[in-house]
Amino acid sequence: KSYHQQLLQKLATTYDVDINVRAKQLTLGMKIASLFGALAMAISIFFLFYQFWGYLSTSVQVSILIISPIALFLLSLKLAKKEKSAYFSKISALVSLACFVLNLAMLGQIFNITPSPNAFAVWAAFSVLLAYACNARLLLFFGILSMGSFIAMKLGTWSGMYWLSFGERPENFFIPSLLIFMVPQFIAHKHFTGFNTIYRVMAMIMVFLPILILSNWGMISYLPWSPNVIEGSYQLVGFGLSVFAVWLGVKRHWGEVTQTGNVFFILFLYTKFFDWWWEWMPKYIFFFILGLSAFLALIVFKRIRLNHLGEGVVS
Repeated sequence: KSYHQQLLQKLATTYDVDINVRAKQLTLGMKIASLFGALAMAISIFFLFYQFWGYLSTSVQVSILIISPIALFLLSLKLAKKEKSAYFSKISALVSLACFVLNLAMLGQIFNITPSPNAFAVWAAFSVLLAYACNARLLLFFGILSMGSFIAMKLGTWSGMYWLSFGERPENFFIPSLLIFMVPQFIAHKHFTGFNTIYRVMAMIMVFLPILILSNWGMISYLPWSPNVIEGSYQLVGFGLSVFAVWLGVKRHWGEVTQTGNVFFILFLYTKFFDWWWEWMPKYIFFFILGLSAFLALIVFKRIRLNHLGEGVVS
């Protein structure tokens, strides 16, 4: 018993591991506090710039815009090396990203640069660099979102639309979602907690949300078919792809993929129930059917889980 206590204490001291429930609760509180602190600092810098920006000369403005993100980036790297938990380094990294985003926006206004989707690629590169330097999942989330938006914007411009209108064609997100989903297959993240999960979940959201939208509004699709045919086709694709995601998650032991597939399968199912029965069916019967479908899904998932455990596989 004393050996295990010493071992736990060593892990807590060396790797900042939570060894009891109280420590886990405090760690969660520290994560929330660091997140709100970083957001508050970023917003404070944003309003500080706009409050006094007009009183500064152009050379001073450009110097501040260039120096601020670089200095905070170097500070983040230094704090990441010194800290075990990296709370302060993540705060510094998030503020550095906010300064960098503000940097490009303000430089564009100062020199009257035409807005372009390339800014999203630069933001994505900087945020991903910070994410890997500080092991910050929130920055990785922003980087993936920016990179996915950039690719979707470029695909939209290649099809002839203005780059800010890329969201009018949800199919623009299909290619970036596939690319993002494949990243963990080529890059190992042994030392980066939760990075594989963020890549896969973000990729699945980028593909399932457009399919869900197109299954209800087929007129915004690239496909030259009638809206009813497009909606029906995407409904089938949505059901099939969500079932495939559940199967793939179980097979590869990717819990996040299984759970995301479950969520979107239920969303597709309930959307169809709404289309079929909401207008004419009494509401108490409608929600009763929803409840029965939830119980049925629970039974099916429980059976799959029992079969999975029976094979001796630990997920």
